[in-house]
Amino acid sequence: MAKLIYCFFFFFIFFALLNINPSFARTSFNVLSYGAKPNGVTDSTNAFLDAWTAACGSNDSTMIYIPKGRYLVGAMVFKGSCKSSDITIRIDGTLVAPGDYRILGQVDDWLSFKGANGVSIVGGALDANGSPLWACKAKGSNCPDGATTLRFTNSNNIKISGLLSLNSQMFHIAINGCQNVSVEGVKVIASGDSPNTDGIHVQHSTNVVIINSVIKTGDDCISIGPGAKNLYIERIRCGPGHGISIGSLGWDLEEEGVRNVTVNSTIFADTQNGFRIKSWARPSNGFVQGVQFVGAIMRNVQNPIVIDQHYCPHNIDCPTQVSGIKISDVLYQGIRGTSAKSVAIKFDCSSKFPCNGIRLHDVNLTYSNQVAQSFCANVIGKTVGLVQPDGCL
Repeated sequence: MAKLIYCFFFFFIFFALLNINPSFARTSFNVLSYGAKPNGVTDSTNAFLDAWTAACGSNDSTMIYIPKGRYLVGAMVFKGSCKSSDITIRIDGTLVAPGDYRILGQVDDWLSFKGANGVSIVGGALDANGSPLWACKAKGSNCPDGATTLRFTNSNNIKISGLLSLNSQMFHIAINGCQNVSVEGVKVIASGDSPNTDGIHVQHSTNVVIINSVIKTGDDCISIGPGAKNLYIERIRCGPGHGISIGSLGWDLEEEGVRNVTVNSTIFADTQNGFRIKSWARPSNGFVQGVQFVGAIMRNVQNPIVIDQHYCPHNIDCPTQVSGIKISDVLYQGIRGTSAKSVAIKFDCSSKFPCNGIRLHDVNLTYSNQVAQSFCANVIGKTVGLVQPDGCL
């Protein structure tokens, strides 16, 4: 408990330090002054890039202002290193992607920040027009992978607040190789059958806070990849979607581990999973260590608690192998609600490296108003307090 309180205190202080107020005096750059048109038809890509160049080149605290309206923009890369270490992008309008999905489908990202430090995105909406691409994939046609809507790469001291992300072709928000990132009050919306539209993805990043957000999508609400460390998640409403997932891990032999993840006060409704840890059935030197899933409500969730170390879709490249990911020190506490399947707790761990230090503390999950079931393979742990279903650890 002391460790948990310490984590809460650390992340509270960290978030307070990141809570930049965009209202104090700063040099402002209005995209309309650079030729942007808020009609949703005229291509305003160059206007946005020119506004970024001006803000990035300033020695002052700066603001890029996007007034009300709809702005058609293509793929944009906002590059550091900037003279200004404090750039706020204030969005009162909506950025709209091209209607032809093939335009963005050929690039990795729609809006990409690379090596851009001290950036805050406040308010507004991003509409990636992803539904035509989803329809293409549903038909099994020759479709592009699609673009992530918003990606930060190798950037530090980032804040995203009050943002609405709609209909992403792929991931909505991706954080890769970053430090000190705050995501607060965002809303993600995509169809429940939209493929690979993870809400927020974090990997190779340290000190990331995600709080008070609503995520409705067709894949993981939050996905946590290799190299994520000191990640704090709180007050997330997830559904539809695939839940909050650590993984997939273990595709590469040499892979960074996942360490110190806390997820607190979450609600899952009609999701495929609740809390999931997933690794490929392949050799790897990766690990998952120091994870706390605390205070969750499950409403008709297919797999409320699951560890799957035998992930091998279509039995390609891994059916006869064993996961090398080492999973240890994982706490599930204060979790209650309903499972859509009879097995509400499933720990299917590696036969070579069994899960160790798995703890269930005050868990109460039912199935169709009955006692649910649990399944354990290659797992070492204990239960504390009332745990239903029991009989596994």
